[in-house]
Amino acid sequence: MNEVNKTLYIPLYGKAYVSRRGLFLRDKKAEAIWAAEGIKLRGKAKSKWLAYYMGIRAAVFDRWVLARQKEYPDAVVLHLGCGMDSRVLRVNGEGRRWYDVDFPQVIAARKTHYRERDNYRMLAGDLRQPDWLEQIPETGRAIVVMEGVSMYLSPGELDGLLRGLCGHFAGVSLLLDGYTPLAAKLSGYRNPIRQVGVRTVYDLDDPLRLQESGLSFLREHPMTPESDICQLHGMERIMFKHLYAGRFSQKLYRLLEYTTP
Repeated sequence: MNEVNKTLYIPLYGKAYVSRRGLFLRDKKAEAIWAAEGIKLRGKAKSKWLAYYMGIRAAVFDRWVLARQKEYPDAVVLHLGCGMDSRVLRVNGEGRRWYDVDFPQVIAARKTHYRERDNYRMLAGDLRQPDWLEQIPETGRAIVVMEGVSMYLSPGELDGLLRGLCGHFAGVSLLLDGYTPLAAKLSGYRNPIRQVGVRTVYDLDDPLRLQESGLSFLREHPMTPESDICQLHGMERIMFKHLYAGRFSQKLYRLLEYTTP
């Protein structure tokens, strides 16, 4: 795998870690995959604080998908940059049409742990070149998840991807997270993705900028809700709240929701 592909191991470790501790989400698949092929992580990449953040972030995305599924019962779900994530198992109990999309190397590795079904497919494609959309026959409403993806796409690449989605589907509901300019700048010093070789990341400086693609900015969500933080106890809760949910953290990460007009 290349450097960007290898970043999937950081959230995979986080989800496996919190699942083993019974926090935020239950993800036996992450536990099993990490046990089978987890790579060596060190320092911040393997800290429990980052694992908590990854677990909470995943839980926030899960709840959003469940809410949009209720709102749009006929919509197809796309998880872009899926890595090894098992969201399709965690929240797709109704068995609706679902596509997990990632680079060919990632999908090849993913297929050793997941099986396609009539309503579930794994698509190999480069998000920077959205010709993979041609493999999706559905053109109605799409619920689109981009977790930990936008920071690896240049503004032009991200705009091209969103334009492709808006051109293919009659309606789009999108949730994505992104770096602030400060986070992008600091990533050159302390970001754990440097352990797997990533040196260039991009920020989402203005949520309204993405409206040029045809989407409308709907709202910004809290990245670490208090209801999730309360699952921690004692000093862990206090320290996490200040390290990852305090004012400094809010200056680093954004969680943005978009929809078509």
